[in-house]
Amino acid sequence: MSAVSPKAAALALRLAELTLPAGLAAARAAAQARLAAAGLPAKRDEYWRYTDPASLTASDAPLADLFDAAEEVPLFANINRLKLVFVDGHFDAAVSDDLTLSGVEISRLADVPAGHWSENAYGTLEAAGQTPILRPLAALNSAYATDGLLIHVTARASKPISVIYLRKSEASDAILHHFIKLDPGAELTLLENGPAASRLNMVLEVDAGDGARFHHIRAQGLDHDRRTVSHIFARLGAKSLFKSFTLTANGILTRNEAVIEFTGDHAQAHIAGAAMGDGAFHHDDTIFITHGAEACESRQVFKKVLKHGAVGVFQGKILVKQGAQKTDGYQISQALLLDDDSQFLAKPELEIYADDVKCSHGSTSGAIDETALFYLRSRGVPKRAAQSLLILAFLADTIAEIEDEAIAEDIRARLESWLQGHED
Repeated sequence: MSAVSPKAAALALRLAELTLPAGLAAARAAAQARLAAAGLPAKRDEYWRYTDPASLTASDAPLADLFDAAEEVPLFANINRLKLVFVDGHFDAAVSDDLTLSGVEISRLADVPAGHWSENAYGTLEAAGQTPILRPLAALNSAYATDGLLIHVTARASKPISVIYLRKSEASDAILHHFIKLDPGAELTLLENGPAASRLNMVLEVDAGDGARFHHIRAQGLDHDRRTVSHIFARLGAKSLFKSFTLTANGILTRNEAVIEFTGDHAQAHIAGAAMGDGAFHHDDTIFITHGAEACESRQVFKKVLKHGAVGVFQGKILVKQGAQKTDGYQISQALLLDDDSQFLAKPELEIYADDVKCSHGSTSGAIDETALFYLRSRGVPKRAAQSLLILAFLADTIAEIEDEAIAEDIRARLESWLQGHED
């Protein structure tokens, strides 16, 4: 009898704690098969070499102290929005708005009816995203997600959908999965904020039809002890627009992956992230963008501010397939290291099989500009205030990817609040 591999053994322990939910049986079975073939990720895997997945794959979620929400600056409070609330990974109808919005049809994954459109959609983008890089935690999510939103956008949504993730348990272990289908010409803004759980496994699938527009702004909560792995899978039709921004402040371990594929000509995808960490903080952005159509534009802008031993990781790839002429691909990753103990690990990649393209990437890390700091202090700005101004200026390029100025201002306020609480 052959010995059981470490990955298979780890997977067996993890699955022993899970129950296969009802509904979408065929899609879940297919995801189970993908997971069984891949096994759980390990530190020796190429795309996990900078981030140890052990606490994300363990059978039990590590305990995480609760954060006092009263200390958190409210987000999106002045935005006219449809509010949908999840508590420890479960939808809370009592504190949510009604699932009714002009131009949008909303269902829940936990009680998806038979014959629902999601039967032919759920998990399909995640499955496609397993090539050429295996993403087993996403397959685990598709198989075992217990709740989430299934959103069909048929026109321009009358207002943003705001998903609020609350955490009330020190041991919550949530698996959430959202699927957003945008018909040709449809438009939606999705706002997400909050820590969600002590350990969160999240998948967001976005299928944008021709001419559709999708705006996504996410803040991952200030709970420091939380652990998160998230995946965004997007498929973009002709002349569609996809924009996603993520703010991460605090969190012991965060791994945000995005897999975006252009399938129609003249589409655009902009994905950006701002991360701020102090002390026991490990933040990993792993991005894979495939240009499979002509005259498409992709933009990756990721910046991290790190201090007291915090660690930042960026792994970004642009793949330009044969025939994807007139591609415009841009990628930048930068870190501001506020002391000698913090570190930034970057792995930018370009793989190009077309000859009429414009692609570039760059990655830098360094300290605050002492000349700029001196200039501000010489004009009467106190040192801490001057440092905060320079940090905000450093992160400004990421926030510029948010088109709605009111939403961008909320994100700036959250950044300033974090800086005030981490001045030492």
